[in-house]
Amino acid sequence: MSDKNQSNKKRLRILLPLPLAEPFDYACPEDLAFPAVGSFVRVPFSNRTMIGVVWDDGRESSLEDSKIKNILNVYDFPPLSENNRKLIRWVADYTLSSLGSVLKMAMSVDDVFQGIGNVTGYVRSRSFPDVRLTQARQKALSVVTNVPQTIAEIARLAKVSSSVVKGLAETGFLQREKIKPLLFERPKTDLKGVELSAGQAQAAKRLSDSVGKGFGGTVLDGVTGSGKTEVYFDMIATALKQNKQALILLPEIGLTGQWLERFKRRFGVLPALWHSDLSARVRRETWKAVLNGDVRVLAGARSALFLPFSQLGAIIVDEEHDGSYKQEDGVIYQARDMAVVRAKIENIPIVLSSATPSLETKINVQSGKYKEVVLPDRFGSAVLPAVDLIDMRRFPPEKKEGIKSFLSPVLIKEIEETLEREEQTLLFLNRRGYAPLVLCRQCGHRFQCPNCSAWLVEHKNGRR
Repeated sequence: MSDKNQSNKKRLRILLPLPLAEPFDYACPEDLAFPAVGSFVRVPFSNRTMIGVVWDDGRESSLEDSKIKNILNVYDFPPLSENNRKLIRWVADYTLSSLGSVLKMAMSVDDVFQGIGNVTGYVRSRSFPDVRLTQARQKALSVVTNVPQTIAEIARLAKVSSSVVKGLAETGFLQREKIKPLLFERPKTDLKGVELSAGQAQAAKRLSDSVGKGFGGTVLDGVTGSGKTEVYFDMIATALKQNKQALILLPEIGLTGQWLERFKRRFGVLPALWHSDLSARVRRETWKAVLNGDVRVLAGARSALFLPFSQLGAIIVDEEHDGSYKQEDGVIYQARDMAVVRAKIENIPIVLSSATPSLETKINVQSGKYKEVVLPDRFGSAVLPAVDLIDMRRFPPEKKEGIKSFLSPVLIKEIEETLEREEQTLLFLNRRGYAPLVLCRQCGHRFQCPNCSAWLVEHKNGRR
């Protein structure tokens, strides 16, 4: 390098959460301590400022000093670990995506770094002014509670604009109150769980013994109701005792009451959650708590895989066959497979749990890539229900009061007996109506629901 281009600035390369393939060159000014690799920094970019990650020290940069901008500040957060950065690089290479696009999944920039510090929330005022409310303001006021919420949260819940909520505050219907930071309680590992059967206890021991022994994939294959959840709870408890974090991936629908109740019964507290319905504030607090290590167990949908865990000790993918683990826009990936990659990078065990393992998983078991733990029996004395097939040629539908039924008399009899026992019946039908799709043959107009994209079905009997 010539004397003219000799660099006097301390260089570093910053990866920004943008669809760009490489980091950008920046310099660290003398009044700032040189940040470690992985640190979060604010930098000028074009006509705005952005938050990025220090990707490397930039010593190989050949740009002149005059062309390199200074970073603005360094955030007081633990740096993004080397394993997190390895995962970002691996996913970008494997999915043919840009590094910046994968980084964006790992750091929800707007959610995480906006509003650092004290956050103002709003609660209902003790006395309301004598002012007539518009319908939108009434809607917003109906979702306000005595627990402080931000303007954005109230607007999202009420499905109104933020200006409507601001109007309520200005007219005296809402009063300010500071929002306290979220507290993430540590799960208790000394609580006694459900009494496991001999087969379940053996399966739980195999999973628990794998914690702290390096990478390994295990398929937990058990019939519905066999106690798979209670079995992998023991593995989570072992990881917690070793002062490690645990990640449980669930289909979005799995993040519901029943699973959470079972977790609370076993560990005394609820896990941290990560899914699309969380407010921006909760996502921000959860992200920071994962990075700081305050969150010990997190249950989330597929995007939780890219959270910045620093002490991960075990990963469980529940219902691993579920199609919702596939991300089909932006960076396209299969979260189950990427979870295995993350476990390999972190050198920790991973469990794929399902009553109906996917074909890919079965092949990996057969080829010896994964171990298998099988739970063939249901929990306790429960047995699988009997399944009978009705031959419609032997028991065809009968006419009743001049109307031909489409149900077999055998099925009708079973339904009647079930109702007499005051039990419920659920019928799954493969279609409804006479024609599942109605099109105009001349112009091709398709009749569809005025409120969504579902096709309207013709019901011939009612002529509608």
